[in-house]
Amino acid sequence: MRHHLAPSPIAAVAEPPRWAVRAAHLTTLVVLPSGLWRIAMVLGYPAGYTAAGFVSFDTPWAKVWMLTLSVLSELVALLTVGLVRPWGEVVPRWIPLVGGHRVRPMAVVVPAALGALALTAIWANVPCWWAYPHPDMTPTGNLVVGILYQPLVLWGPLTAAVTVSYYRRHRSPQHPKATA
Repeated sequence: MRHHLAPSPIAAVAEPPRWAVRAAHLTTLVVLPSGLWRIAMVLGYPAGYTAAGFVSFDTPWAKVWMLTLSVLSELVALLTVGLVRPWGEVVPRWIPLVGGHRVRPMAVVVPAALGALALTAIWANVPCWWAYPHPDMTPTGNLVVGILYQPLVLWGPLTAAVTVSYYRRHRSPQHPKATA
């Protein structure tokens, strides 16, 4: 006996615009340079620090922290891709208890918007990197690290733009008022 399959809960949702898909994927790339720089330090490369400046980063705890920060940053950036993919609309089936259920749009929009605001605030000063002294870095290291961190300025605004696109695609349809 064949069972009728219900239409997909995302069937009524418009496809994300191409720009939103690109912006979502770009978030994973803007986080990558700084993450790779931290991983170089985890592997023992001073990555622009003087010998004395690198000492505090060459401890087991610092290495765990830098590796964790790099991985978590990339995973958080990857969540933005969920705003343009089906797994941002329906919980993947492999997740216990909630797998296969539709994701409530505001349960996505609110944390994504708050995250975008936080990321924008956190990284807003990065363009001023060179205005602050970094005595524990070599001049070349100061230049390179500043360049590697500059893409992070885009993380919050890109996430905000993709979040607005997600919201527009998932908002409740407007019902025109009946005229008498």
